[in-house]
Amino acid sequence: MAKIKLTKNELKKQKDALKMFKRYLPTLTLKKQQLQAEIRSAQAERDNARDQHARITEEFMRWVAVFSEEVPQVESFFTLESLQIKRGNIAGVDIPIFESASFKPSTYNLFTTPLWVDKAAKQMMMAMEWDIRRQVYDKKVELLEQELRTTSQRVNLFEKVKIPETQQNIKKINIFLGDEQTATVVRGKISKKKLSEHQEGA
Repeated sequence: MAKIKLTKNELKKQKDALKMFKRYLPTLTLKKQQLQAEIRSAQAERDNARDQHARITEEFMRWVAVFSEEVPQVESFFTLESLQIKRGNIAGVDIPIFESASFKPSTYNLFTTPLWVDKAAKQMMMAMEWDIRRQVYDKKVELLEQELRTTSQRVNLFEKVKIPETQQNIKKINIFLGDEQTATVVRGKISKKKLSEHQEGA
């Protein structure tokens, strides 16, 4: 704990600091709660995207297994044409928001390519879109968790360090100033008594 001056000016300074800490603490606590709720929501979105990707991929693999032909690289039958990710803001945190993804089918030989490739390519496009969504939600969770750690540290600093420390300083200064005032009154009474005795003796 830093050494404090036992003066009226320091008392005012400490009281102002305490007022500020108490004013900011509810805002920080509210931000912490908001971030926790947003993280839970983003985690649910991410888990859903991961489950959808897994489900579509699994369905595709089961369906392709019915055919005895060798499975070509289905991803080669389309390309990601455009990806729209905008920026958003949650509790002061810059976050990515998935808007859309569009895919362009590749040109391939209709005679040498198995018939099921068209359907398979469509399914894999859907699976890829869900995987992109999952990556965006992953980033969103990461950024929000980072901000939550910082906010939690500030809440703890205010609650467990700054507010108790400032209250202790105020108490210490008040005791010192009170003792000093009492000593001044006592000295005044002694001086008055001595003066009175001196006048009586004269």
